[in-house]
Amino acid sequence: MKIRARDIWLDLEKIRKVSPLVHNITNYVVMNTTANALLAIGASPVMAHAVEEVEEMTSIAHALVINIGTLSERWVKAMLCAAGKADKLGIPVVLDPVGAGATSYRTKTCHDLLDVCTPAIIRGNASEIMALATGEAKTKGVDSSDPSDAALEAAKLLNRNTGSTVCISGAVDYIVDGDRVIYVENGHPMMASVTGMGCTASALCGAFAAVNPSFPVAAAEAMTVMGIAGEIAAENCKGPSSLQIVFLDTLFCLSRDDITCRVNIGENQ
Repeated sequence: MKIRARDIWLDLEKIRKVSPLVHNITNYVVMNTTANALLAIGASPVMAHAVEEVEEMTSIAHALVINIGTLSERWVKAMLCAAGKADKLGIPVVLDPVGAGATSYRTKTCHDLLDVCTPAIIRGNASEIMALATGEAKTKGVDSSDPSDAALEAAKLLNRNTGSTVCISGAVDYIVDGDRVIYVENGHPMMASVTGMGCTASALCGAFAAVNPSFPVAAAEAMTVMGIAGEIAAENCKGPSSLQIVFLDTLFCLSRDDITCRVNIGENQ
């Protein structure tokens, strides 16, 4: 079924109404940014990464977002514990494989996580998705060396191998689930100049997955809302620094008209 502006708005309203608890085990570069973005959209964020409490925290969450941006042995252990608990309880997991392909440690950590859970959504840039699917791509640190459409076949392979919806972010965002490919063409180039925008997209995927059990739809709605907010923010800021502030304000104030007038989403089935 085609995703309409009305569907996106209804799920955004649901997030604002029920304020789902989104448990984030994420990197310390973006904790503040992603927490504020979740608050702005209406969700309730918690950033808990201690091994001693992650399973208990995951148990009361509506979604779990795992972001491997800054790894250490204890954080990896916490991620594995939380992922296993979420999988057991049927809580949707969003995996952000930051920098997969850049080092063997990052790539192995992602595969270890895939061994203990089936993520609802795997969201990454093209190089990260290609590295997970084939082991052949190399990321430029944590940035992509490839355009998003270059990873479409890899995303299909990763989807077949894991059963997870795969979201490739870039100038055009692609969401792959079986034979279904949804594409989102909202966003602004300035967003790439702000650290943590991809991590924020993963967090928003968690918020939408918490209220919509169709994970390809949840991912597409999150990327659309993210892109529209980025467009509006870019039109009302002076540069990357002020973009961050205006972006949060835009998420908080996003209206049905904003979505209806700007949504740019399609799909091939």
